[in-house]
Amino acid sequence: LDYEIDGVVLKVDAFEAQERLGSLHGRPRWARGYKWAPSTAITRLKAIHIRVGRTGALNPFAELDPVEVGGVTVSSATLHNEDDINRKDLREGDRVIVQRAGDVIPQVVGPVLPHAPGSHEFRMPTTCPLCGTDVVRLEDEVKHRCPNRVCPSRGLETLIHWVGPALDIDGVGEQFIRRLWDEGLVRSLPDLYRLTAEELAELDGYADISAANAIAAIAASREQPMRRTLFGLNIRNVGWVVAQSLAQHFRSIEQLARASTEEIQEVEGIGPDRADAIAEWFADEDNRVLITELLELGLNFEESGAAAQAGSDGLALAGNTYVLSGSLESRTRDEAREELEALGAKVTNSVSRKTTALIAGPGAGSKLARAEELGVQVLDEDGLGRLLATPPGDPA
Repeated sequence: LDYEIDGVVLKVDAFEAQERLGSLHGRPRWARGYKWAPSTAITRLKAIHIRVGRTGALNPFAELDPVEVGGVTVSSATLHNEDDINRKDLREGDRVIVQRAGDVIPQVVGPVLPHAPGSHEFRMPTTCPLCGTDVVRLEDEVKHRCPNRVCPSRGLETLIHWVGPALDIDGVGEQFIRRLWDEGLVRSLPDLYRLTAEELAELDGYADISAANAIAAIAASREQPMRRTLFGLNIRNVGWVVAQSLAQHFRSIEQLARASTEEIQEVEGIGPDRADAIAEWFADEDNRVLITELLELGLNFEESGAAAQAGSDGLALAGNTYVLSGSLESRTRDEAREELEALGAKVTNSVSRKTTALIAGPGAGSKLARAEELGVQVLDEDGLGRLLATPPGDPA
């Protein structure tokens, strides 16, 4: 080929043979993917720096002499944690082998021995490099953490996470937040919603229209569902999937805040330790004040009109589990997911014997084969429409 590719997929191209081969754990037996060995290069590890993340985790990363790897210039790479650095025996000043994992993520593989003269094993700092608080490391964790909830980097990283992966605010990204932070305009999530177009317009590079657009995008994010706002709150061990499960189960932030550890543990996929951490977060007075402020600023901490619901039991599709596969014409799959969950259904990514039905559009592929193999009901887009029109209490 006259262009680069990162791998190849080989498939059995006869549909009948695909059906006979079937799938295992949602993975088709009739297809195999192959990746080339990653491209590597040798450069110098200039220094190991520490970045404090939104959960207080101290994340080491490598500053490298710039080097081209697989057509991309690499000058930094994540180093994960102290144990991983010392397992690889990486030291500042070493010449190291660098590759791009999956031809994407820069990765330091190991040193080119011998080590640089005078080098020594890496040790994580004993105090936070930003606020000076003593660093802690729990017995069951590889990460060192800054326990200071008001550490400057934690506040900044929380804001970046909020506007990015959590609420995905259009036109408001990491560089925007860093600029506001440097200018002293924001220090917390509530500050973001108190920001005015006039304040933005005073900054170099912002005209009246661009400032108004940014403020409008921030204002529109108030309507995001609870699953997104919950994900954005920076609760330890509450990622996207857990946030969805909590929102679907409790339906409002007030009900979740009142829940005991035992009640939180009733949510699928949440064990005792995670339930304890969630309950402790909501018991903290500072966090309760944060929730109150955000509610007063008009943010949505309810899931799909939960105000009128005491829970999901009265919803039409409560207790049912669906899987979406293939393309849909009348709505996107994300929109279909939200509509199903609004009726109390659970939407998962893989077909199992517990699946109520697979909603399959064109290109459904292996999930369709798996549903047929297990005898799971299959609905087309018309069937989805009828399902979404099901009145509460209708056994259909």
